[in-house]
Amino acid sequence: MSGQGSGGNVIAALCNVFIPGLGQLVQGRIFMALFFFVTVFVSYALGATVILFFMWLVGGILHLWSIIDAARFSPLRSVL
Repeated sequence: MSGQGSGGNVIAALCNVFIPGLGQLVQGRIFMALFFFVTVFVSYALGATVILFFMWLVGGILHLWSIIDAARFSPLRSVL
């Protein structure tokens, strides 16, 4: 992946729309991919319960954060 705004980042962001964390996995960031996948999945699962319905909002915010994180990723910035 070249850098921010590159076609690779667009593809990674689109991957995250369907499966949270997949874009980070495409970029080679395994820890962040697992973090986003697990936290969004748990938030949506808890949101499916009647008592913790507000977790849908938390899951949605984390899902959006994973998309933006994949789109703005710059390999040079993460090394420095």
